[in-house]
Amino acid sequence: MEAKWLEDFIALAETRSFSRAAELRHITQPAFSRRIQALEAWVGTDLVDRAVYPTRLTAAGETFRAEAIAMLAKLDETRAMLRGMRPASQAVIDFAAPHTLSLTFFPRWLGRIRAQAGLPAFTARLNALNVHDAAMSLVQGGCDLAMVYYHPRLPVQLDPRHYAMLVLGTEAVYPYARAHPDGSPQYVLGQGGASVPYLAYAPNAYLGRIVDLILSAARPRPLLDERYETDMAEGLKSMALEGHGVAFLPESAVGRELEARRLACAGAAYTETMEIRLYRERPGAGAPAKPAVDALWEFLSRGG
Repeated sequence: MEAKWLEDFIALAETRSFSRAAELRHITQPAFSRRIQALEAWVGTDLVDRAVYPTRLTAAGETFRAEAIAMLAKLDETRAMLRGMRPASQAVIDFAAPHTLSLTFFPRWLGRIRAQAGLPAFTARLNALNVHDAAMSLVQGGCDLAMVYYHPRLPVQLDPRHYAMLVLGTEAVYPYARAHPDGSPQYVLGQGGASVPYLAYAPNAYLGRIVDLILSAARPRPLLDERYETDMAEGLKSMALEGHGVAFLPESAVGRELEARRLACAGAAYTETMEIRLYRERPGAGAPAKPAVDALWEFLSRGG
């Protein structure tokens, strides 16, 4: 049994809607439903009455709801207690970051940090999640630092009274397609009013919502023929490289492919820019911070 199954179930119990609960949990509805089913298999009984609409819990589900809340509270209490006991290794910094940042921005950023003189050595431990779960990991004490995307119309809402923030950089999203030998894109958005094959993010993916902002602002809106869907930018990039269509991707994910002329921008006007932010719990707001975290934060705060 996984703690996120309990969080999913509580969201469902509160919203009484699979679609709304999946949206709040930032996963697709099919994936959300599978996790609820996995929880029911672990419990050994149905928790949701699927014979009625709107969604409601079974009698067992109503009983389990209170237990689930208590179990999560106990987990949080235990984690806070253990964090207060100070783990043996103070030289480990736990990061949480979206999958795309973990594969693109984070490795280069960490390499630059390690190259700086005067910063104490530390071991970086990274947990790759979606944007929502990376922020939740920080709130629930599962990491020391959370690196996330931020857009003012899709904000990560962490209370500034309890969490400090640094802007590490920006990330632009553009449409890309496989490049012809001359470097031009195989497909171009909005050209001649023709539709183009489209490689889409799964519903509730953060980058998918950024793409929605781009497309909703486009005049005229390009005609897209959806051919593929996934929640991973790297998966969309692989499909674009094979010529399956146009994918909206962060710049940091395509640098090598652009340099090698394997991908080309399929429409420079279709773009949005996000900030890359780093969050930490403010000192004194919870368990004492690790010295390595304090040292890194002070270094970054000075512009390092």
